[in-house]
Amino acid sequence: MELKNKRAYFDYYIEEEIEAGIVLVGSEIKSLRQNRGDIKDSYVTFKDNEAYVINMYIPKYEEANIFNHDERKTRKLLLHKKEIKKLKEKLTIEGYNIVPLKVYLKRNHVKLLIGVAKGKKLYDKREDIKKRDIQKETKYRF
Repeated sequence: MELKNKRAYFDYYIEEEIEAGIVLVGSEIKSLRQNRGDIKDSYVTFKDNEAYVINMYIPKYEEANIFNHDERKTRKLLLHKKEIKKLKEKLTIEGYNIVPLKVYLKRNHVKLLIGVAKGKKLYDKREDIKKRDIQKETKYRF
């Protein structure tokens, strides 16, 4: 099971990656194990020295009757105090964001890979597209 945020690598320069645990209920985990969910429009914010991921989409698990979960609720991240302090300091610098990059299973625990990211300008994105096109052309020539 692995959900990737490909858009984050296109829109941002990822400077640092940190692995965080995430607080979930049973129906959310079962839905993620079916490889369902989306982290494309989500971001990380801080409140009362705790980290939260906002707008992460986990669809409802069909077999979970009345004990189902909200699809886009705010979910708490499990990080050490030092990591939270370090991330908050990075967030105060203008142009930096903290975005989810990947959701995956590690020893039966759901982990969220978050990245300290700096936004790209439009001309940087165009350069990335050119490089990718050149790589595709050279790959298919041989």
